[in-house]
Parts: sequence; C-alpha cells; structure tokens
Amino acid sequence: MAVNYSAKEEADGHPSGGVGVPGGGGGAVKTRKPDNTAFKQQRLPAWQPILTAGTVLPAFFIIGLIFIPIGIGIFVTSNNIREYEIDYTGTEPSSPCNKCLNVSWDSTPPCTCTINFTLEHSFESNVFMYYGLSNFYQNHRRYVKSRDDSQLNGDNSSLLNPSKECEPYRTNEDKPIAPCGAIANSMFNDTLELYRIDNDTRTPITLIKKGIAWWTDKNVKFRNPTGDGNNLTALFQGTTKPVNWPKPVYMLDSEPDNNGFINEDFIVWMRTAALPTFRKLYRLIERKNNLQPTLQAGKYSLDIAYNYPVHSFDGRKRMILSTISWMGGKNPFLGIAYITVGSICFFLGVVLLIIHHKYGNRNTSADIPN
Repeated sequence: MAVNYSAKEEADGHPSGGVGVPGGGGGAVKTRKPDNTAFKQQRLPAWQPILTAGTVLPAFFIIGLIFIPIGIGIFVTSNNIREYEIDYTGTEPSSPCNKCLNVSWDSTPPCTCTINFTLEHSFESNVFMYYGLSNFYQNHRRYVKSRDDSQLNGDNSSLLNPSKECEPYRTNEDKPIAPCGAIANSMFNDTLELYRIDNDTRTPITLIKKGIAWWTDKNVKFRNPTGDGNNLTALFQGTTKPVNWPKPVYMLDSEPDNNGFINEDFIVWMRTAALPTFRKLYRLIERKNNLQPTLQAGKYSLDIAYNYPVHSFDGRKRMILSTISWMGGKNPFLGIAYITVGSICFFLGVVLLIIHHKYGNRNTSADIPN
C-alpha cells in the first residue's frame, strides 16, 4: 500500500521517495534538525562571571586610579598648548573689518582691512594658522553629495560631463564647471598675511602653503586631468570656473605642483566638516632657530583680503594661531572625560564599599523557630 505525502509535508522537508517509504528512491531523509555539532547544538564552553564585592570593588578602584591620572595628564598637556584667536567678521562698528561686512563674491577690488594684536606669550614650536567659520553647515546632505569625485580624480570624461549630483552647479553657460558642485563653489577665499611690528617696522612672517592637506588626499584622491601637466590651461579647455570663483581652477597658484585640482587650499576645503563651527588649516609657520621661539611675544598685525561673505547667513570668521602637542591641537574635552569617568568609578567604589561593609556580613537566612 503506497503512502501519500501532502504538499505541505514536502515543503517541510519530507520527500515522497525517502528511506522507509515504499517506492522511494533510497535517498536520505531531509530534516530540519541542526547538525550534531557543538556550535549548532549550543554545547560550546561558556564563562559566566559571578559579580561579587570581591571582584566589582577592585575593578571600580582600578579604573578610577588609572583614568584620573591619565585625564589630568591629557588636560594639562592641552592647557599647555598656545592658542590665539581673532574674530575678524566685522559685525562690531569699531572693528577695522566692519567696512567689508557686506562684501560680495565678485567685489572688485577686494575689500582689505588690518587688525593689530599683541601676543602676551611666545609660541615656541611650529605654529599652525587656521581659518575658522561658524554657522556654516558643511554637513548638509545635499551639500556633501554635491561633488564629482571622478572629476576631481582627473577623469577626462567626467571633466567635460560632470555628475548630476553637482546640480545646480554642474554647468554654466552650456559649459561644464570644473570643479563642479556646491562644495567647490563655496570655497573659502580670504587671503591672510601676518606681520611682526618692531619699532613701527612691519616684518612679514613666512607662511608655508604646502603640507597642509592629508597625504592621501594630495596623492591619491585628487588628480589633474591626464595630458600635458605643464599646460593646465589646455587640460581644462572647454570648462568654466565655478560661479563664485574670481578665477578658474588652473590659476589657483603659480606653482605647477600646487595648481588645479591638487591645490592644497582647495583640497583642505573639500574635506567637509562635521559640525557647523569648524576650523581648517590655512598655513604653517616653521620654527627656524631652536634658540628662538617661532613667534616672539610682541605686537603683530593681520592683513586680510576680505572676499568671503558670511553676514548673509549670520556666520562668523576667525583666524587662529596654535601650537600642537603629542595629542594634537587644543582639546580639553578628552582630559575632562577621563577625569569624570575615573572620578565616578572611584566614587561608586567608595559607596559600594561602605554598603558592603555595613550590610554585607548580615545573616540573611530566616530564623526558624524550634
């Protein structure tokens, strides 16, 4: 007598011709049972810690005793970093840059202003000059996507046919924009020059414009179009400059190894910031003499070619001079975080120790009367 299987039983893994079934083909019976292995049968060895006062209390104290000194060291190191900041937005009527507050992208000639300041303390090691912007949201989704990485990497076809992600800064007057996109179009273009004032004599401070971009960006991600590298004008023929730029990309610098898409000021700007208040590296001031500080205490002046408008979106602009340490720039948050976590752990350890000492030896078993 033949045995019939339903469609559901077949779907569950019981074929109509299995072992032990009259008329079957002699094959093994399919089953949903997991393989008989330690992993699939959950027989692997496991360790489950038993949290007792003898294990928890030492952990709290050890974490506290380790984190607090580390936090103090990081905090002291951060505070030893010299930093000087100048806000040159010009919103205050008394500011020398107030006359440039309503400057536009195409102002000709550019508005210039000079701010005098005094360094109370010398800057001993190499000094990094940053420009800072506030209320500028480089993390907006459409802004971040508005670029063509293939074009920036030197692809000739993308140069003349940019990605649609660059809209509305993809073409201008029926010519492709190079570099396209909102990020490139809004590139920071103020010019900052630093002078030391000594007996009413202004001595320019040498500002190094190379070495400010990441090595991977400079040598991997950004490339000029392929062809005659000595003739960037010919390489970018058929393209036009971004709408807000005063000059095309092949005129950003006079040095061939810092021009076009590999211009380091441009590369630094294209690495978007995560927060609306940020700073980007602008120039380097190298220490020339180990016997003298890089920037001596005294009077200085900052000459600014004010080209970048920020007043329309209530933004602010800053110039920052800063040294660095083994942990980078000035950042007290990390040290405060270590001290806070270590203090909390040490405090909890003390509280739990008092509770354990007061209540841990009590007999919790109920008295059973005879």
